[in-house]
Amino acid sequence: MEKVTSLQVAERAGVSQSAVSRVFTPGASASAKTIEKVRKAAAELGYRPNMMARAMITGKSRIIALVVAYLDNQFYPHALERLSNALQEQGYHILVFTAANSRADIEEVMQQLLDYQVDGIITASVAMTNDLTDRCNAAGIPVVMFNRGQDGADVSSVTSANVQGGWDAADFLLACGHQRPAHISGWQGSSTGRDRQQGFCARLAEAGITPQIIDGMYRRDVAANATETLITGPNPPDAIFAGNDHMAFAVMDTLRGKLGLRVPYDVAVIGYDDVPLAAWAAYDLTTMRQPLNRMVDATVEALLTRIEDPSSPTRHIEIESPLIERGSTRPRKGPRP
Repeated sequence: MEKVTSLQVAERAGVSQSAVSRVFTPGASASAKTIEKVRKAAAELGYRPNMMARAMITGKSRIIALVVAYLDNQFYPHALERLSNALQEQGYHILVFTAANSRADIEEVMQQLLDYQVDGIITASVAMTNDLTDRCNAAGIPVVMFNRGQDGADVSSVTSANVQGGWDAADFLLACGHQRPAHISGWQGSSTGRDRQQGFCARLAEAGITPQIIDGMYRRDVAANATETLITGPNPPDAIFAGNDHMAFAVMDTLRGKLGLRVPYDVAVIGYDDVPLAAWAAYDLTTMRQPLNRMVDATVEALLTRIEDPSSPTRHIEIESPLIERGSTRPRKGPRP
């Protein structure tokens, strides 16, 4: 079958070819009557606009790439869904890529994105090197890092206030009377893991406490093993702050299922993210809430601003994380030490 052209649609609808183009161009202006006639004619003829041809003419693909390292952490499927919906509302199409957090994998994926000539890139849980940032800037493709930061990189980022979040988690555990808190940190190759640990340790240092710390790598199995190591060691903690909810669930399962301990009476647990599962009765997890909707809105705004005005400065946005108190921790006891 011969491919239907926009000219044929225009003739069937009784409008100009440019009117057909406007109807199928996100953000372009066309009257309701014109839109109705054009879409009716397109449906009758089986017309589909050639997005690649339009991209070659306009230099804009209307495609945004979302790059994520892993999806087993419950926070990221929700984040990707909301990022996708927000971008689609702005008339953009979405390509999702996965890349392990290794330089070789990330460089390979980023090269693919450059080949696709995407209009912008959002990375989630993926670290960027300064070299990759420079290559994207040279290609005129803006990048926004979601839930990650990159020291010294000329790239926008949107995170929760992770240092303050770690501080607030420690402050809360002190207010609950804990004297032996431990931390199963996130991967130390990520800014989020480092920043949450920094804030947690800084607040405990003010109280004269040095916590035990084990890198949980943001992995469930590693966090489970770390929990067993801490509890069976010479100075078992009375509270554990996990660097995200994904690890906190593993901590609670290990404490209760393998070690036979009661949460929070024997060991309290606090996480970070506030994914929907945290509110389920099986976990009832106290956690630092990542303000997902605000983070998504800020990410989309930052990216679209750079797409529309490449000369606009990069931005580093931090959004406060409130503490959500649930049943995995004990009640506050009074004044903080």
